[in-house]
Amino acid sequence: MSTVHRVFNFAAGPAVMPVSVLEQIQRDLLALPGVGISILEISHRSKEFEAILEQAEADIRTLAGVPSGYRVLFLQGGASLQFSMVPMNLLGAGATADYIDTGSWADKAIKEAKKIVQVNVAATTKEGRYSRMPQASEIRLTKAAAYVHMTSNNTIEGTEWKSLTAVGDAPLVSGTSSDMFSRPIDVAKHGLIYAGAQKNMGPAGLTIVIVREDLLERSKARAATLPTMMNYAVHAENKSLYNTPPSMAVYATGLVMK
Repeated sequence: MSTVHRVFNFAAGPAVMPVSVLEQIQRDLLALPGVGISILEISHRSKEFEAILEQAEADIRTLAGVPSGYRVLFLQGGASLQFSMVPMNLLGAGATADYIDTGSWADKAIKEAKKIVQVNVAATTKEGRYSRMPQASEIRLTKAAAYVHMTSNNTIEGTEWKSLTAVGDAPLVSGTSSDMFSRPIDVAKHGLIYAGAQKNMGPAGLTIVIVREDLLERSKARAATLPTMMNYAVHAENKSLYNTPPSMAVYATGLVMK
């Protein structure tokens, strides 16, 4: 263990990372072992970086129990960009998306989604300042909704879903930035999971999206109108290497996964 005096950051944004990871980054920063170049300099098209990315994905799959039929994407823009990417990609044939309003981040997701899709607020605890989660009896879902969106943990209000809400046949979308990998997650009950890496998985700059493969067909169907960089299918087809990824963040997150 390092003898350097360290404090724990419990503020919003980047959080504490394992000392062993920081020490390995420090040791290997000038040159990755056997590679001879820093992770800050390496080409994202190189076989060495592709191996780093593939191993990080494999370890994420193992830790989260990601079943076959799902893709793991390494994106940028934070969870806040996913507030827009989710409705842009998953609109599909459904004219309405259901959102469960349980806190400040859910409220922001709703505001962004309303710019793109018709939103039904299926339940809200805003009147009580988000001091609790809604009961199942309070949730009013739309028949044939394009998807149902929830925020798994509300850091500002201090509330967390303890079990998943039944959503019928609609894909369940969950924003899990603040509690991803803090407990087991049943990926198979979700259509899409997104999380900024900086709370539990690694440094800021990387966003993880786990998406069911059949939902990528919706992205493909909207390719003519979706901006390329906002299209899940494009990133999946290019194995998260359509553009230069946040290579340092991918590398560090991979170390945390180990």
